[in-house]
Amino acid sequence: MSKMSILAVGCHPDDLEIGCGGTLAKLNSLGHRVTMCHVANGNKGHVVIQPEELRVIRAEEAQNAGKLIGAEVHSMNVPDLQVKSDNDELIHDLIRLIREVKPDYIITHNPEDYMKDHQEVSKAVYDASFSATVPHMLPGVQAHGRVVPIYYMDTLAGINFVPDEFVDITDMIDIKLKMNDCHQSQLAWLKEHDGIDFLEFVQSCSRFRGIQSGVKYAEGFRRCQAWPRLTTQRLLP
Repeated sequence: MSKMSILAVGCHPDDLEIGCGGTLAKLNSLGHRVTMCHVANGNKGHVVIQPEELRVIRAEEAQNAGKLIGAEVHSMNVPDLQVKSDNDELIHDLIRLIREVKPDYIITHNPEDYMKDHQEVSKAVYDASFSATVPHMLPGVQAHGRVVPIYYMDTLAGINFVPDEFVDITDMIDIKLKMNDCHQSQLAWLKEHDGIDFLEFVQSCSRFRGIQSGVKYAEGFRRCQAWPRLTTQRLLP
């Protein structure tokens, strides 16, 4: 398969690393262009660190994680718990990014994920990826040529999510964990306040999907079942 451009859009700065970090690392290792975007800036993800300071910390953590796999990292800089899929400014920003990246497909959150910000990102990506192909929508920026497939990444802990495709990330589990380890503000917070070893959590979820699909570690995805987004091609690695 020829080299592709893949756009992954998550809500918070660590969501992509959790849900599809191994797949993004694998895509990069195969020579594909990987672009990561988080919509929310993560500014409310701590009790002690104040929002403006945390926003800066989490942006740096996201950049460091992306650098591990040679990905470009973008932020829409929307405050936590204020993501709205009917926000025209957000949709326009996503349209511009899609037109710039020209993805062959997009990875984002499942529409029924566990919190509203994640659900709103899923809806915004769905809408923007269609609008990006309409020439008279933001006519100053050349339209993307086609409505591309969308793959929904796993929900947290895989709850209410049945994959229809799996990606073997056995060779990428170490880099996936290193990407997640870049988000120290979240790892420390979860361990101190919730008693969760989040790296163990991420590895265990990847092991569970691996058991389901007959490999050691895997990530699961669902295809967006909407015309004209379906294809006979295997696009995931």
